[in-house]
Amino acid sequence: MQRKIRAICLDCGDTLIDEATEVKSAGDISLAAELIPGAAETVRTLKERGYPLALVADGPVATFTNNLGPYGLYELFDVYAISEEVGVSKPDVRMFTRALEQLNIGPDEYSRVVMVGNHLGRDIAGANRLGLVSVWLDWSPRRSKIPADVWEQPDYTIHTPLELVALVARLEAEGMTRGQDDKRKG
Repeated sequence: MQRKIRAICLDCGDTLIDEATEVKSAGDISLAAELIPGAAETVRTLKERGYPLALVADGPVATFTNNLGPYGLYELFDVYAISEEVGVSKPDVRMFTRALEQLNIGPDEYSRVVMVGNHLGRDIAGANRLGLVSVWLDWSPRRSKIPADVWEQPDYTIHTPLELVALVARLEAEGMTRGQDDKRKG
């Protein structure tokens, strides 16, 4: 059986790690952070189920190796699109296309890619502009919870990382809902 979901892209800050627990260097590199409850289990489960995983995150590369590496999560990602290396930050679509190109996913399959993040203006707007399935993790109190415009309106909302596992299973069973009638694409 062919999967409906081609890949899952994940943000890091307040999506996998709790930004409130970050210990930062003078150069604004995060040296360590605690995971959001359920984040490790979510990443491991998705990987075990065979989904290609992409880390699509803003910041210095060292932040993500420092924060995810000690938990054995960094190496579970198949590809990385990190703003320090890409040269732009989300919501710039080049952040997302960098990951998708590495996964050999063309524009005709973007609607079969899930992007999960906590920031409506960066993660959700960027994913929506490219036609990805946008999943907002409404967990952190640090970001706006009200979409500023149609681009910031997520396709799905979850409140804990573990809810993503059930959502992915539901999307596989019921089918993807990003369609050509999506008003944001026009």
